[in-house]
Amino acid sequence: MTRIALDDFQALLDSELPLVEMFNMKAEEIGPGSCRMRMVYSPDLIRPGGTIAGPALMALADACMYGVVLSQIGRVALAVTTNFNVNFLRKPANTDIIALGSSIKLGKRLAVMEVSLLSEGDDELVAHATGTYSIPPR
Repeated sequence: MTRIALDDFQALLDSELPLVEMFNMKAEEIGPGSCRMRMVYSPDLIRPGGTIAGPALMALADACMYGVVLSQIGRVALAVTTNFNVNFLRKPANTDIIALGSSIKLGKRLAVMEVSLLSEGDDELVAHATGTYSIPPR
């Protein structure tokens, strides 16, 4: 059972994280230990060289990790990123980017997740991210 509803998670993102609007991110699915998000393509995301900027991809992956964590612990405002690693694997297409996040391990104080980033309509990974979130004591 998920500990936060999809609509509640999106409302939290919209109200508390201005980057979500800037990068036009939408939560599409949330389940126990999983989250799927989308970053809607915009020419504003393009960096020199004609590819989607790495910081935008990283923001999407981190927001997706937040969804994974909250799906397991509920709405906890101070669950924060303590470690983030990303491997950029190939140039994304100029299309929406899909983030598929899943839990690797949930402990009492730390949660470890991974996120696969894909160009919409393509099964090959654009990037792979792993991260750890600190879970505050209740």
